[in-house]
Amino acid sequence: MQKSSFSIYNLLVYFFQKKEPIQKIKAGTVLFQEKDSVEYVYLLLKGSISLGRVHLRGKDFILKILNDQELIVEYQLFKGNPHYQFYAKTMSDCEMILIKKEQFEEFILADPEAMNALVTWLSTSYLKAQMKCQDLIMNGKKGGLYSILIRLCTTYGIKTDEGILIDLPLTHQELANLTYGTREVIQRALKDLREKDIISYDNQKFTIKKLNYLKEEVDCQNCSFEICGLN
Repeated sequence: MQKSSFSIYNLLVYFFQKKEPIQKIKAGTVLFQEKDSVEYVYLLLKGSISLGRVHLRGKDFILKILNDQELIVEYQLFKGNPHYQFYAKTMSDCEMILIKKEQFEEFILADPEAMNALVTWLSTSYLKAQMKCQDLIMNGKKGGLYSILIRLCTTYGIKTDEGILIDLPLTHQELANLTYGTREVIQRALKDLREKDIISYDNQKFTIKKLNYLKEEVDCQNCSFEICGLN
């Protein structure tokens, strides 16, 4: 059995890059909408993609952000006539391999190593989702924001003299979409953090100056890199 959380990704790239061309897709492209019939599984090679839902009232919720070397499977596997559960939209120019759903499922069923790797990947994804729910339930909107900032540091953080730069441009509205709150609530919480010199914000990028403060506020469990991310 493969141990790496990326093993299913690596197996798929190795097998399908010989069969399928690399597609270059522009930023802002919608790959699929919620409830669309499933046609492809996506192997993200380069770039960033957001997955989310739009509420009936028009509120946009970003459920996760995928960045480089990710597998996008957003439907019930091995089910007849499945539909995508969320939408997917490119946040930057991307390169990816598109695999027909039928080819993907045939590959998994025919290769025990791939099946084991998929189970490992799915179990990690399940834990990530559970931890995100825990953060919101236990810590509320403000704590949810702190948790998202910690996860952003893990996924996109670059150490600088100022602190940890989150190397991903984010507007206040996009951050609100990630934390399932309103822009006004998030802006007030961010203003409070800036006044306490916990964070700074410049050119749509956040720098976390005092990461331990955020971790203490949400009783951070210091999860592994595999669990503490936005993917």
